[in-house]
Amino acid sequence: MGQNIRLDRFLTDMGKGTRSQIKEAAKSGRIQVNGQTVKKTDQKIDPQKDAVLLDGREVSYHIWEYFLLNKPQGVVSATRDDKCRTVIDLLEGEGRKDLFPVGRLDKDTEGLLLLTNDGSLAHRLLSPKRHVDKQYYAQISSSLPPDAPKRLSEGITLADGTRLLPARLEILGMKQMPEGGLSGEDNWVTEILLTIQEGKFHQVKRMISALGGTVVFLKRLSMGPLKLDETLAPGQYRRLTGEEIARLKV
Repeated sequence: MGQNIRLDRFLTDMGKGTRSQIKEAAKSGRIQVNGQTVKKTDQKIDPQKDAVLLDGREVSYHIWEYFLLNKPQGVVSATRDDKCRTVIDLLEGEGRKDLFPVGRLDKDTEGLLLLTNDGSLAHRLLSPKRHVDKQYYAQISSSLPPDAPKRLSEGITLADGTRLLPARLEILGMKQMPEGGLSGEDNWVTEILLTIQEGKFHQVKRMISALGGTVVFLKRLSMGPLKLDETLAPGQYRRLTGEEIARLKV
């Protein structure tokens, strides 16, 4: 950060508790700065140079944070919402106030979502000029026309006149859903992989609708070089590895 900040802000930014909790920790003698126990948290420290310990463990300062979340259905891609749980609420162990989702997934869509406080990286990933691939797995409640891949590869126009960039469609086949899992004659769905380079409102659903289908399940698998970690259950997250961060910044 290159500047001194209050000790309590440093610890709250690093997800170690609220300011009142940090204050109580200091009163209890649980915080040390450069080997000295401190009782007040309004003193300023240099996050780059000073050694801060909480309960005997060093607290390292990260200017930029990057989290890979497997977003579950029913959660909104926002920093705050008065009615619904947000993706930020899922990061229960991380107290930073400056994290935000890079782009958005619909409430009923699950899969890969990057959460960060790096605005420059977010801008690069979301800029239409950079044509960053975003791949989705979807289930469609009907078959698609045989020329669907060709039509999408040439770029289609939506019902409202919006012209879309070319996209790649791979039809994986048909799958029978469990009884009661889908309303329809035979509970069969068409499975597809769809790769787009934009992020317009409800884009995947509107694209499939333009082809005569209806999306009944949608999951994002990748964004640029970042792939969904399939070991993460919906709602779970982890920090990005150094290698993943480096690939994103190329």
